Amino acid sequence: MKSFFDTSVLVAVFWEDHPNHKTSLDLFYDARKKEAACAVHTLAEVYAVMTRLPVRTALAPEQVILFIQEIRQRLTVITLGEDDYYSTLQETAERNLTGGRIYDALLLRCAIKAKAETLYTWNLKHFEPATHSFPGKVKTPS
Repeated sequence: MKSFFDTSVLVAVFWEDHPNHKTSLDLFYDARKKEAACAVHTLAEVYAVMTRLPVRTALAPEQVILFIQEIRQRLTVITLGEDDYYSTLQETAERNLTGGRIYDALLLRCAIKAKAETLYTWNLKHFEPATHSFPGKVKTPS
């Protein structure tokens, strides 16, 4: 796997007014299922964010499902098993990371499971505390 997409990049793909829309869209359209992935949890995050965007005309859930279908067609969706979740929770606790950092750690675990070369995100600082297991591979799209 060459690339792994964080929720922040996928939201930017489908939200035309997002400041990083064009860059994210270009990366997404270059992605192929055999070379790019995202986490199954990311599908739920995309749904949650896209159905609550602060835009004049809210996006209908049916429209967001079409976006998620496109993600599923273009990216491999990575799932974690019970042992993956537990070991990630353990490692996160050992590193004294708290709160929502667990979600970033789980996304990193998915990227590692996918054998991704790069995890793309617009939230670099969210991933900084957990990147010890994925050094130098968390980047913004360019």
